[in-house]
Amino acid sequence: MKLLVAAIVLVLIVETTAQWHQFPRQAYRGYRDMRRAYTDMREANWKNSDKYFHARGNYDAARRGAGGRWAAKVISGGRELTDRLRGGSAADSAADQAANRWGRNGGNPNRYRPKGLPAKYYCANRPCSWCWDTVVGEPLQSTATLNSAQTANMKLLVAAIVLVLIVETTAQWHQFPRQAYQGYRDMRRAYTDMREANWKNSDKYFHARGNYDAARRGAGGRWAAKVISDGRELTDRLRGGSAADSAADQAANRWGRNGGNPNRYRPKGLPAKY
Repeated sequence: MKLLVAAIVLVLIVETTAQWHQFPRQAYRGYRDMRRAYTDMREANWKNSDKYFHARGNYDAARRGAGGRWAAKVISGGRELTDRLRGGSAADSAADQAANRWGRNGGNPNRYRPKGLPAKYYCANRPCSWCWDTVVGEPLQSTATLNSAQTANMKLLVAAIVLVLIVETTAQWHQFPRQAYQGYRDMRRAYTDMREANWKNSDKYFHARGNYDAARRGAGGRWAAKVISDGRELTDRLRGGSAADSAADQAANRWGRNGGNPNRYRPKGLPAKY
């Protein structure tokens, strides 16, 4: 057990350093994924396709790593705020954000794919220019038809989002190691509570709770939760644990890490102190 703990701590130290330096590059790549999804949406001009492209952009960006996931969240939040300020409804914004979260948390974007959308939009690897001007449920206006006032406003919005990306990426970059350490402590606390409680069928609740608490620390905490969870499950498999049990544990880990309520796995009667 001490050897396992030492190994996990070593992995945390080494990989936190690596992730810390990778964060800005991941954020930039995530920004490009979001930009590409928007450009494809404008080009396709396909009815009811907006949520598919929202989910796809977030999905692609989040796969870049902690920096890409963060960039997708910032850009998605900025876009929905802009839509609300332009008179968009709260219901439409909530639906868009649900698609954003679905993709960002690893859900298949094809859940939102409208029937008949050309196959070329499954994936895009072309350079593009972009702006955010989505009108839910209506034909998308070509950038060529925008008047000068709209173009000026759009450029201002783009500049503002890029500025936020630069400033906040720098801040997140320096916060990553601290968040990772705090996430490690959250995971350790959940494990200690599980051992102390010794309650039947409580393990998945504590797995989900540890991941949930760690992920709320930020990108570093989320990353630490994933590393520790994966390391624990690998160790269990090497000790003879079944693939089915490991898959169930990982489902609970992902549920908590993606913001799901850990009480979904809470066994009846577990003392309130936990």
